[in-house]
Amino acid sequence: MKQIKAYLEQIASISDKDWDFFTSKLQPRIIKKKAIFLKLNEIENHISFIESGVVRLYIPKENPEKEITFGFSFKDQFISAYDSFLTRKPSAYELQALTETTILSISYTDLQEIYRTTQIGNLIGRLTAERLFLIKSSREQNLLNLTAEERYLKLFKERPEVLKEIPLKYISSYIGVTAQALSRIRKRIV
Repeated sequence: MKQIKAYLEQIASISDKDWDFFTSKLQPRIIKKKAIFLKLNEIENHISFIESGVVRLYIPKENPEKEITFGFSFKDQFISAYDSFLTRKPSAYELQALTETTILSISYTDLQEIYRTTQIGNLIGRLTAERLFLIKSSREQNLLNLTAEERYLKLFKERPEVLKEIPLKYISSYIGVTAQALSRIRKRIV
C-alpha cells in the first residue's frame, strides 16, 4: 500500500478519509508467472496497480508465433484493458504476467463508488487514462517514424530492465519485427 500511496501523492495530496475508503476497496492479488489474468473477450472488471512484476498486453493468435505484443507494464504503474473497463465490452486483447506479479486491484463497481464519494477516484481514473493514451501514442509514433533498430534501442534506453525480464519473441513483436530480424539487429549493434 505504501507504493501506491507514494505514487499518488506525487500528483496530489490525499485526505486520510479518502485514503482509508480507497484502500478498503483494494484487493491484493498475486499473479503467477506466465498466467493470463484477462482473457480475450472477457470484460475487464479491474484497474490494478503493479507493486512488483511485469505484465504484457497482447493480441492472441491461433499460432502463438503470430501474437502481437503491443505493451508492457512494470512496477509502480497502473494496468488495465482500459477500453474494455470503460465501455463494459469484451476485451480485444489479453493481459499476461511475464513474472510473478503482485497487484492491487479495484473493481469497476467499487471505483464508481469511489468516484461518487472521494477525490482520489477521479485522480486514479485520469492517471490510468493518461498513461494508456501516452503508451499508445508513443508506440504509434515510434512505428511510423523510427526504424526497427531505432525502436529497439529506444526501448532499452527508456526501459533497460526489459532485457532481463521479457523474452525476445515478445520484444520483437512489440517493435514490429520478426524474431529473426531482431536477432540481426542485435548482432549489428553489439
